[in-house]
Amino acid sequence: MLTLTEDQIEQYRRDGFLIVDNIIGEDAAAAILSRYEPLFEKGEFETGVRPDEVNLPQGDKPYTKQICNGWRADLTVARSVMDAGIGEACAKLAGWDGARLMVDNLLWKPPGGRPIGFHQDSMYATWFDKPGMASCWIALDKTTAAGGTLMYLRGSHKWGEAQPIMQFHGPEDDLKEAREWAESQGYEIDMVPIEVPPGGGAFHDGWLWHGSRVNTMDVPRRSLAIHMVSSDVKFAPENFSVGNGPMYGRYMRFGSNEVEESHFPITWRNDGYRTPGLDEYVTRGPFVAASAA
Repeated sequence: MLTLTEDQIEQYRRDGFLIVDNIIGEDAAAAILSRYEPLFEKGEFETGVRPDEVNLPQGDKPYTKQICNGWRADLTVARSVMDAGIGEACAKLAGWDGARLMVDNLLWKPPGGRPIGFHQDSMYATWFDKPGMASCWIALDKTTAAGGTLMYLRGSHKWGEAQPIMQFHGPEDDLKEAREWAESQGYEIDMVPIEVPPGGGAFHDGWLWHGSRVNTMDVPRRSLAIHMVSSDVKFAPENFSVGNGPMYGRYMRFGSNEVEESHFPITWRNDGYRTPGLDEYVTRGPFVAASAA
């Protein structure tokens, strides 16, 4: 279990992020990494359920590959994504009573991999009535600034709400929108690379500008991102056309704005509540593997 000090919470709220050298440990990171080939290369989904998104962009230059909600497809991924300690840490950093999973991202940036444009996560979650997020980014490989690691713009969570960026995967100018927004608001950019061992990573505020640059190393950079929202959010269907709303708005019940826990589980709440059946799901034995085809 993660234990955060008051100084760490204060630093998170001041800078918009907190770097932690050990979040899940090297063994857990290696276990998740062992699932990358089945998931990305073979399209084998252990539970028989396809992730919500499998983005394998093609082009003349290598792009970052991405799977969204790998927890639906793979139990090894689910065990870390649903970890109560990570949920508790996100809730305490954000000042919530509880944490609910919005989405996880499995990311694979190959050698030479193109940038991910600098953006604010919460701009993609306005289909919730409380889009503010707290995220846990976990390195599965040792990360370096030259290896296309995650980059934070210190203090940029205080710059206000901008707009979703024009090009997420492989932009020619990865800082374009962040730089233009900073200039328009009178702020200076202070970029911080996240350099940690496998199993380490960082927590960041949903309004913090962040992205990743070209991987100039000869090894891949792979990571897991866990994006949390407050446990008491409701759907805001008037915003389903914005951000990821067209994808995840399909999980809204007829006649209700309540958020279904089978799709957006509560991993920790300060009264001890956790989505019923969640622990049974992540600890059960493997299903028969299913192919994407």
